[in-house]
Amino acid sequence: MDIALQERLHLALTAQRRAFDAERMPSEAVRRDRLQRLLGMTRQHGEALAAAMAQDFGHRARQESLLADLFTVESAARHALKRLRRWMKPRRVETPLHFLPGRNVLMRQPLGVVGIVAPWNYPYYLAMAPAVAALAAGNRVLIKPSELTPATSALMARLVGECFAPEEMQVITGDAEVGKAFTQLPFDHLFFTGSTPVGRIVAQAAAKNLVPVTLELGGKSPAIVDRSADLALTASRLAFGKLFNAGQTCVAPDYLLVPRELAEPLTERLLAEMRRMYPRIAGNPDYTAIISPRHHARLQGLVDDAAQRGARVLKSHVDHPDDRRMVPTLLLDVPADATVMQEEIFGPLLPVVPYDQLDDALAQVNRGDRPLALYWFGQDASARDRVMRETHAGGVTVNDCLWHLGQEEQPFGGVGASGMGAYHGEWGFRTFSKEKPLFIQSRFAGTRLFQPPYGATFEKLLGLLKRIT
Repeated sequence: MDIALQERLHLALTAQRRAFDAERMPSEAVRRDRLQRLLGMTRQHGEALAAAMAQDFGHRARQESLLADLFTVESAARHALKRLRRWMKPRRVETPLHFLPGRNVLMRQPLGVVGIVAPWNYPYYLAMAPAVAALAAGNRVLIKPSELTPATSALMARLVGECFAPEEMQVITGDAEVGKAFTQLPFDHLFFTGSTPVGRIVAQAAAKNLVPVTLELGGKSPAIVDRSADLALTASRLAFGKLFNAGQTCVAPDYLLVPRELAEPLTERLLAEMRRMYPRIAGNPDYTAIISPRHHARLQGLVDDAAQRGARVLKSHVDHPDDRRMVPTLLLDVPADATVMQEEIFGPLLPVVPYDQLDDALAQVNRGDRPLALYWFGQDASARDRVMRETHAGGVTVNDCLWHLGQEEQPFGGVGASGMGAYHGEWGFRTFSKEKPLFIQSRFAGTRLFQPPYGATFEKLLGLLKRIT
């Protein structure tokens, strides 16, 4: 490893740790000031950040950046500011009868220095949303953004440098080698958003220093259409959820399970909705490009592999974009061993998989790793409840896509191979806090009766405890 790089990272970490040691329990006023600065930075520079993201993607719809990267951070910061005092307040916890008049209190303390590794697909949101939670909890923050979004990463580094002292929050830019070294630092908590394979590597690196991790990963998130679904509504919402950010979303629907007799009608409606939302692909300012030539080639390879295995390839448009915009594509009759059914897609491709009975759809979902998201469309409450009971997923939206991600009053996180830990709202505050249990003993405690020398009194008291607890 580059010694200069290692020293630079350790100096940044050491400076933040020293600052934290000098202020281990920042006041509400200090935390509120940091959150206000982050909120102000986001509001003031939103258009510049959206332009930087468009530059990094080759083209990215301005509205998608304003909604998914900027509004979401503003919303998270406002949510934290409104509730910060309540989150910080020590809480009385029920005390068992036999420990009275002592009392239990739960105290939330900041952990120290938090490391955040952010991906390229929502480069501002996935850096700053966990930073909101970490700052609210009283921590110092180091952020490593993706090397695939150099313009956005450089702008973030400059803006954070203008709004925060480096010992409060700092953005460290660089290539994959910098990212690898970053994950090996002895943070007090490491927060990573990215793919499952890289998440495994990050977890192993953090484990060497016993650094606790939150892993926000991905996987193949299914959308299940019930026979009771409104096909027109379902098609509209599926098309939006799949094509937002050109499918480069960790919670995008990755394959569609639909009753066999509805597969063709729903496919036709999906293609029509895609054309309605995007009358053209080439040059359309509302449609986002694929992040890099390598990712574009990978997606085209998934289509070619499926076609070679006998899948039907249905494109929504006849456009031939001369940039990295990719025409939305539905894949039918896809063999189970096709690569597109094995890997997370992360692009505007959607396999349509027919099923005969709900048992078949549930078996399909449960054969794979537990996904980050699951979507269910229909009006049959008993069928919906059965799907909720018999599947696991990080989160669910019913009769729509993506929107569970925006709920600040709900935890967001994966399960199994799609991640561990959660954040958003108070859940993020708790992730970046140590919830320290305090038992405050009374002067007149009866626990002295349990001290040696032991005898008949001890046996009687122990028997009494067994009866009353």
